[in-house]
Amino acid sequence: MLDGAGVDKGVLAQALGSPAPFGQSQFAFMRGNAFEARVKADGGAELLRLLYERLGGSSPAPGPDVATPDLSAAGPEGRAARTALALREATAAGGWALLDHPMLALEVAGSPAYLEPDAVVVHPDGRWTVVEIKSFPMIDASADAAKVGAAARQAAVYVLALERVAAVTEGAEVDHRVLLVCPKDFSNLPTASVVDVRKQRAVTRRQLTRLTRIEDIAAALPEGTTFDPACSPQELESAVSAVSAAYAPECLAACELAFHCRARSRAEGAVETLGRSVRGELGGLTTVAGVLAAAAGKEGDPADPTVAALRRAAALRAEALESAAALRAEALESAAVLRERAREEESAVCR
Repeated sequence: MLDGAGVDKGVLAQALGSPAPFGQSQFAFMRGNAFEARVKADGGAELLRLLYERLGGSSPAPGPDVATPDLSAAGPEGRAARTALALREATAAGGWALLDHPMLALEVAGSPAYLEPDAVVVHPDGRWTVVEIKSFPMIDASADAAKVGAAARQAAVYVLALERVAAVTEGAEVDHRVLLVCPKDFSNLPTASVVDVRKQRAVTRRQLTRLTRIEDIAAALPEGTTFDPACSPQELESAVSAVSAAYAPECLAACELAFHCRARSRAEGAVETLGRSVRGELGGLTTVAGVLAAAAGKEGDPADPTVAALRRAAALRAEALESAAALRAEALESAAVLRERAREEESAVCR
């Protein structure tokens, strides 16, 4: 949200005193770049071979005459316009084309967001396929499910952005299947898998339609609100607090302001700090204090299924603790008896 307003969230988090301590290591960054360079070497011959094996269809195999248009232009707007033109020209030519790091534009909350997929391949039949190159391995043709899911969600955004261009390009169609290229087993050799992103695309489209426009957010802010990092931490804290935030633990992996929002959420006792799934289960209970009070029978409607479940869980916990305490006392008593008996036997032997 703040990125769309032209604010660098990393700089803002640093100014607030809550910098995000995560980031890709230099080694991982270099390894990813080296693998991508290998996949795209020789005009993308290996990449196109993998794509043709899995998504080639009835088209002839790509040869040495594959088009690789120059996408350089001034600024992201210029690069996005140049990419759109290259896609139209490649589709009209009716041959294979490989677009290396094209620039795509997608409207997010009323403002343009610029996206850069690893590659887009234009097929002779007019299909456009997104290619994602990742450095995590595929072992026995299978990769980590969480990482594949993240890559699918990322690729789905690219597909949505491409569909905007395809809608005004005759004969063009964006493939809902993307090509995921990863190292094979424990080597640096590339292998590929096809990922269907229709579900992720639909979810992302719904989320985009529900986003509040930046103009509406700005209009609701107090007069004179600024996110200038040069302001004092107190002023920045007040400005950021004026914008509602729906923190969840998942934010820690993607947002530079996540640690600041987590501190705010914990200070307010919000149940979102426990995760979205927990928040969904708790219904109208929005604070940790309210949840504990409902479980203890101090607040809440007993007829509410959530309150009833909490009280039942609290009763089971108390019962389990009581049983554990009794077992512990019994064990301590048995140990004391055994120690006394051992001392008596030792005294008898000595006599």
